[in-house]
Amino acid sequence: MRISLGAILRHPDELYPLMKLWMAARHAEKQIPPVPHWAFCYTMLHKLSTSFALVIQQLGPELRDADQRSDFAAEKANGVKLGFPRVRSQGGTKEYKILMDEFHHVSTAFLELERRVMPPLSSVQVETTDDYDEYCHYVAGLLGIGLSRLFHASRKEELAPDSLSNSMGVFLQKTNIIRDYLEDISEIPKPRMFWPRQIWSKYVNKLEELKYEENSVKAVQCLNEMVTNALTHMEDCLMYMLSLRDPAIFRLCAVPQIMAIGTLALSYNNVEVFRGVVKMRRGLAAKVIDRTKTMPDVYRAFYDFSCLLKSKVDKNDPNATITLSRIEAVLKTCRESGTLHKRKSYIFKSEPRYNPTLIFVIFVVITFTFAHLPVGRTTDICMFIWRTISPS
Repeated sequence: MRISLGAILRHPDELYPLMKLWMAARHAEKQIPPVPHWAFCYTMLHKLSTSFALVIQQLGPELRDADQRSDFAAEKANGVKLGFPRVRSQGGTKEYKILMDEFHHVSTAFLELERRVMPPLSSVQVETTDDYDEYCHYVAGLLGIGLSRLFHASRKEELAPDSLSNSMGVFLQKTNIIRDYLEDISEIPKPRMFWPRQIWSKYVNKLEELKYEENSVKAVQCLNEMVTNALTHMEDCLMYMLSLRDPAIFRLCAVPQIMAIGTLALSYNNVEVFRGVVKMRRGLAAKVIDRTKTMPDVYRAFYDFSCLLKSKVDKNDPNATITLSRIEAVLKTCRESGTLHKRKSYIFKSEPRYNPTLIFVIFVVITFTFAHLPVGRTTDICMFIWRTISPS
């Protein structure tokens, strides 16, 4: 895990969550089963599903294995929709190619499970916003519905309404589609185009024209409408998470949702979406993973990121009124929960708990120590540092 010294000095309160996240990742790696097909599944899980990997491995064995299998089902669904041979031979990242080439390992693991969750595939042309919703339903909404039924079958949760389960998956999928615009449109030999024509055609003649600098103003307006479209699912997501009872399942569901609203808040009105990938910094992501344990944590995070999003809305934006309306609805829900005063802000600065000079010294010591110690000793050192900097 790469850590930016500058980021730590600017946000010293994120060092502790980063250390915890690093320790958790190391611990998770040691839990990878020796059986070849399961070893492949868990190894690829950490490479492809960063937000899910750690929380999935906190589930019980049966739910953990089934959930990761469902996650890979969605990844494969994306591959098949794009044209399986093209993705394998030319498109996508190296890890996605490996997953598809070696998918027989996942199939073998799947056959060992008592419950089988595999979203059906459908060919969808993304022309209208209805097509867009349908596409996201097939590649992510059905996954949400399947997982809800799996949670219910395990007797750990009540069966959630399909509409809420669908929104949980669709919200994540729409966030990914918005974030990955440049990667998708630059795909070789043929661009991947998931943004609905009904939206982007208001601003440009061709979807790829959004990345051109001369179209920056129109591109940002189009982006803002895409984010506004995704915001329609936030209240459903809050309602779904409010009903969860099992702590491990709650974290599995809540952490990615907070990452999603955080990513949308950072992406909104941000032309950098068309220049590269806009991501939450590692320290903030670590803080989300570390803090997210109960529903008040979720309300606090959604409130904070919604406030950030609201602060970025330009009143002259064509969709400003609709955007603000959807943000206000979420802010109202969070305020009415009566829990905001119980949690510290995720993103708005308070007095730092750590001295920046001390952080710099610790960072240098960690770097020097790790460079001169055998791999087996690093865990002991991390535990010592963890106890030293842990808030009392």
